[in-house]
Amino acid sequence: MRFSGVGLVMLAAICWGISGGIANILINKGWDPIVISFYRGAIGFLCFFAWFLFHFRQNWIFSTRLYIWSLLAGVGVAGNFTFYFISIEASSIAVASTLMYTAPLFVLLISFLLRIERSTWFKWGCISGVLMGIILLTGAYNTESISVSFVGTAAGLASGLSYALFIFGFKNASSIGKPQTTLTIAFFSFCLFLFLFMDTGEAASVVTSSDMGWFLLLGIVGAGISFIIYLIGIRWTTATTASMVAMVEPVTASLFGVLLIGDHLTIVQLLGMVLVLLTITVLSVKQSEKKIMPNN
Repeated sequence: MRFSGVGLVMLAAICWGISGGIANILINKGWDPIVISFYRGAIGFLCFFAWFLFHFRQNWIFSTRLYIWSLLAGVGVAGNFTFYFISIEASSIAVASTLMYTAPLFVLLISFLLRIERSTWFKWGCISGVLMGIILLTGAYNTESISVSFVGTAAGLASGLSYALFIFGFKNASSIGKPQTTLTIAFFSFCLFLFLFMDTGEAASVVTSSDMGWFLLLGIVGAGISFIIYLIGIRWTTATTASMVAMVEPVTASLFGVLLIGDHLTIVQLLGMVLVLLTITVLSVKQSEKKIMPNN
């Protein structure tokens, strides 16, 4: 079962990586990132709602705290998807996906502020390593010829911060109700939230466009099936292993961008990318090990 769990988590991460490539294709076709994000979430919501209805009696629960945390998770995932696609539009898939995976760093910083986590030299060393990697990846060390725009960098980091918000909301909501209930409520709020900001005329035109197939594929692969596969897989593997395997997403996204779209990264950017992902992986593994240790 453990190897099956690893395989499912890896498959989910690959699906998320591919979704970044599909979004890039749609962006290049002229579609707005917010509209793309809305369809990814809306189609995902339909999948989660069907999953929720499959065992309605077991999944249904009335809890104000569950609804609040789920709504917070929905706002987080809306920001995650949207800022990720904006970052792709302003930079590249490789840069955007790497910056998005700074989420554990934001989780750690928020935990420091809320005094959930104790500050240590190791944790601050990880923070410094990630910051150094971001500087190399974006070219911020040379302000005269910076390789990634401010919008691309800011949106990528905002997607990571939003991802951290989703993690907080989802974990707290899932401790009260079933994951499928949490995802259904979260993605319903996701749809309502983005509906307020997107171009409804452009969103309506998607249905009759020749690109509708891409949108369906994005929603099914990038949200619906991938989240369900991940949640099933995480039950059969450890959090430490899942943290490491999930890094397949930015690697898959980067390969998609380089091989199929023609993105280009310099040696310095590649070093920065490796430094960010390696540091985040080490941090995630250590945090996961701490959580499963007794008397902690």
